[in-house]
Amino acid sequence: MSHKERPSEAFISLLRQCGDSDTAVALEAQREFAKALELPLRKGVLIGNILGNIFETINVEPGGSTEYPLDLLSPGLEGEHVAYTNPGHGRVPERAVESDYVMIPTYSIASSIDFLLRYAREARWDITARAMQVLEAGFVKKMNDDGWHTILAAGVDRNILVYDGDATAGMFSKRLVSLMQTVMRRNAGGNTGSGDRGRLTDLYISPEGLEDVRNWGLDQISDAVRTQIYNAGEGGAPITNIFGVALHDLDELGEGQEYQDFFTNGLGGSVEGSDLEIVVGLDQGANDSFVMPMKQQVSIHEDPTMHRQQRVGWYGFAELGFGVLDNRRVILGSF
Repeated sequence: MSHKERPSEAFISLLRQCGDSDTAVALEAQREFAKALELPLRKGVLIGNILGNIFETINVEPGGSTEYPLDLLSPGLEGEHVAYTNPGHGRVPERAVESDYVMIPTYSIASSIDFLLRYAREARWDITARAMQVLEAGFVKKMNDDGWHTILAAGVDRNILVYDGDATAGMFSKRLVSLMQTVMRRNAGGNTGSGDRGRLTDLYISPEGLEDVRNWGLDQISDAVRTQIYNAGEGGAPITNIFGVALHDLDELGEGQEYQDFFTNGLGGSVEGSDLEIVVGLDQGANDSFVMPMKQQVSIHEDPTMHRQQRVGWYGFAELGFGVLDNRRVILGSF
């Protein structure tokens, strides 16, 4: 829903009914409105987040198990796997290996929004659209944080931090990309003939780190790569072809930023010497380690308690979990 484009007359009529003085009419309209929101909101929650395509969404049937056997990842090497799961929103992810399987806990996340009843009665669709964006953002924020906290915890547990000792502190270098590629390959399992040999496919850096890339000289990158860098929009498609590794920028990474603070204060991690920032490397080639079991997709409901306060509101919830089944698919660096 856009606050700039007028919706259909049917939508305007339904919105007016949501603000009706007759409680029964208003609640029925709000119920219809909630159901109309569910599908687009589900799409928005799963697409409009900075987890990108990292975690595979696995819909779990009611009563189904979120148990994942490790022998399907690398048969015979179950003992080499270290998995991390998130026990609940806002909590520190935990190391979780039980014999030859991992059980990923699921938990509820919720979001809600309300505004003056008269805005609905006056069919203020511009205000309604902004309210729905806030409702969606509440889900997205929780999912982003829990997913990235799980990734960072899995990386810290490896006790491997790659850095370029020849680079100026705080400067993201091309050599660091190469070093992280080599360290990932040497420590991710498999061998030359293995179909699932570990390799670095994606790097997540701060906007400042990406700015360093834009300033690399002609002696470091080809004209073709430079064109990709100049044409790439902020927060858009990754910049590829730097040793075959895709670069992504995250606002939450960087000195003093949210995920850097979680790395330092929540997980007890530290950068090398005078380095300032972390960079997160992932192996997303095998598509076998980053999972998000979902027991209940986003469900939206009207809030009947709002009407007596001359307000109209909706709330929603979902049940999901996050797991990194093999932390060898994560490598951390600093610059």
